[in-house]
Amino acid sequence: MSELKAQFSMLKQNADPAVADAIAHLVQNGEDHKLNRVNVLEFAKTNGLDEEQAISGFLHASRLGLFDLTWNVLCPGCSGVLDAHDTLKSLRSEDYHCGLCACGYEASVDEQVEVAFTVSPKVKRIAAHDPNTLPLWEYYKQVFWSSGIDLNEESFATLTDVGTLDSLELPAGERAVLSLQLPPQFIIAFEPVTHSAHFIDVQGEPTRERQQLSLVYDKSHPPTGSITLRPGPLRLSLDNQAGVRTLPTVFIAAEELHQLLGKRRPFLTAKRMLSNQTFRDVFKADNLHIDQRLKITSLTFLFTDLKGSTALYERVGDLAAFDLVRAHFRALLEIIASEKGAVVKTIGDAVMATFVKPEHAITAGLKMRAAMDGLNAERGTDDLVVKIGIHEGPCLAVMLNERQDYFGQTVNIAARVQGLATSKAIHATGGVVEVPAVSAILRERAIKPIQKEAALRGIADKVLVYEIP
Repeated sequence: MSELKAQFSMLKQNADPAVADAIAHLVQNGEDHKLNRVNVLEFAKTNGLDEEQAISGFLHASRLGLFDLTWNVLCPGCSGVLDAHDTLKSLRSEDYHCGLCACGYEASVDEQVEVAFTVSPKVKRIAAHDPNTLPLWEYYKQVFWSSGIDLNEESFATLTDVGTLDSLELPAGERAVLSLQLPPQFIIAFEPVTHSAHFIDVQGEPTRERQQLSLVYDKSHPPTGSITLRPGPLRLSLDNQAGVRTLPTVFIAAEELHQLLGKRRPFLTAKRMLSNQTFRDVFKADNLHIDQRLKITSLTFLFTDLKGSTALYERVGDLAAFDLVRAHFRALLEIIASEKGAVVKTIGDAVMATFVKPEHAITAGLKMRAAMDGLNAERGTDDLVVKIGIHEGPCLAVMLNERQDYFGQTVNIAARVQGLATSKAIHATGGVVEVPAVSAILRERAIKPIQKEAALRGIADKVLVYEIP
């Protein structure tokens, strides 16, 4: 207990005090299921906390050993967890297969990799630490489905009572028989432990003759199968050769199942985590493997550079210029973190940062410009002028020089767009400015962007760019 108190004390020193108190209360008083795969965004909402501070708090809690961080690969169709990794380095490049949806997916870190936190077994033992002991429906809730599914009691009860023909817990090495009455609907015999499924298309004239179907569960994750049967009695024979308990469940693919799977809520994605400053600072060695190339379908890049820095050093001297540049960096880095962004790297007097959404980058750019005006006003000069470029698009998350970095044409264009800036004007590409949330921000501030086409070095076609005066 004294060790736990020491961990809580250290957490309070590193994280927002309100967040640290909420995490401590959760660990000490939370029910088992609430300590498993914590959805940080939902946790922040429930406790009235800032999302970024809550994410930072759980990252520090993980570093202190209070929670285990997991990267869960999700099926975009049913939001089932296809695989769980304790590090992003374990993410496979090949497809992940969902038996329930009968589809294969390449794991995209945009929306298909969930970051969740489970209390460490060294701190508190919960049922989910031994998933093979969970009751069938608790297994679905706590292990199979992600924290992005809103599993409210009413819709889940409808699924189990109306949307399911039968289910059972089948111990390893045992066999069982289910006697079912098939309705004229589409049926899915699904098993969540081995992620295997068999689809039964029930159609045609009803029959009184008993139909037969045999399914074998093993460790090879058998491919999804299908069969057409008639409405009427079915003898479903099940053989568990998987070496672990299995949970065969016969779903009716009707409104109850679709309704449950359609109720989604926001969750912490891997993309957002990679653009979180605390994660980059605290988990430096636990990002990507040197040979990994993770595809991101949309990420916003912001590049800055300090105009005339060489002349600045000559004009005010090395010491004064160094203090000015350091103050400029401090302001930029605080703004980036406050707008849900992260600094990828600094190069000389320049900064490369990422944001999950374009509107966060635009807001950060506007704040940066205002911050430089403030620093100049304090000193009675106009020495600090930051050139800013913003672009959004697909990219690859990679490891370069022992640092998590990004690669691709989107990065190149963002850097070139920054090079267009010659004064305090921000330059952003059309795809950024035309985002509704960005347009709303500019309208609210009575800023009218100036449209132009620009030829960028190394880019074949001209690019639509907006100057934001």
